[in-house]
Amino acid sequence: MTDLNADRTRRAIVDHTQRLAASAIAAGPDAAVPTAPKWSVADLVAHVGQTQHWVAETIERRIADPTQLPTEMATPPADPGEWQAWLSESAQRVASACSDDALEAPVFNASGDARSGTQFWMSSMLNEAVVHGFDAANAANQPLDVDADVAAALITNHLTMLTSPTWEMQRPASAQAIRGTGQTLQWLATDTADGSGAWFVERQPDGATWQPATRKADVTVTGPARSLLLILTRRVPLTDRETTNISIDGDTDLAQHWLDSTAHASD
Repeated sequence: MTDLNADRTRRAIVDHTQRLAASAIAAGPDAAVPTAPKWSVADLVAHVGQTQHWVAETIERRIADPTQLPTEMATPPADPGEWQAWLSESAQRVASACSDDALEAPVFNASGDARSGTQFWMSSMLNEAVVHGFDAANAANQPLDVDADVAAALITNHLTMLTSPTWEMQRPASAQAIRGTGQTLQWLATDTADGSGAWFVERQPDGATWQPATRKADVTVTGPARSLLLILTRRVPLTDRETTNISIDGDTDLAQHWLDSTAHASD
C-alpha cells in the first residue's frame, strides 16, 4: 500500500507547511494563485492556517458529533512577516494533535469511509500542505519537490475521497460523472521505492471504485508520483508531458474526462 506511517505524515505536514509559508512570503499577499484562481496568496495562507487550527481543535477535543464541530476560525496575521511563525504554529499544533493516542480515538471523519477520524484528518492536512504548497510555489514562480512516498500516499487519499460516501453526498454531479459502464484507468508511479505506486480505477453504473493493483486498462498514465499527484489534483494539465515526464497509453480522452469531473471546491 502507499500509506505513510503516522510519524512520517506528521513530519511532512510541518515540513511542507513551512515550505508553503516561504513561497507565500516570496510571492506576496496580493499575488494571484494561477492554480487556484479564486484566491490570492493571502487567501491561501489564511485557508491553510485556519484549517490546521480548526482540525487540531476537532481532534484535541475528540469531537465525534458533527453538530459540535468548531464554529470559529483562527485570525491570520495581517503582516506577511508573521506568516512563517503563524503557519509553523498551526502545522505543529495539528501534527501534535494527531498523536499516536489520537489515531483510534472517536473523532468525526468527514469522508465517512473506514478510516478513523484522526487518520482521515491527518491525510487531509498533509494534502492541504502539499497541494496548496504547490499553489504557493507556483504563485512565486518557484519549484516544489515532493518525495515519492508522500505523493503516492496523497494519490491514495485523493482516490479514497473521490469514492467516499461523503463525495457522493456533497459532490453528486461529480460522483455521477465518474460512473461508467466498466471503463478502466490505471495510474502507475515509476519512482515509488517498493513498487507499490499503482492505482486501478473502474467506473461502473453504481459508482467508481479503485484498488492498489496493476492491470490492463483502457488508459494507463505512467510517470513520477509527484507528476501523477499534480495531474490528479488538477495542478498541471495532462497534456503537459514535457515537464511532468509522463506517458499515456490508451484512451487519453477517458483520462481527461476523469480529471474534468473530479474538481474539489477550492480548485
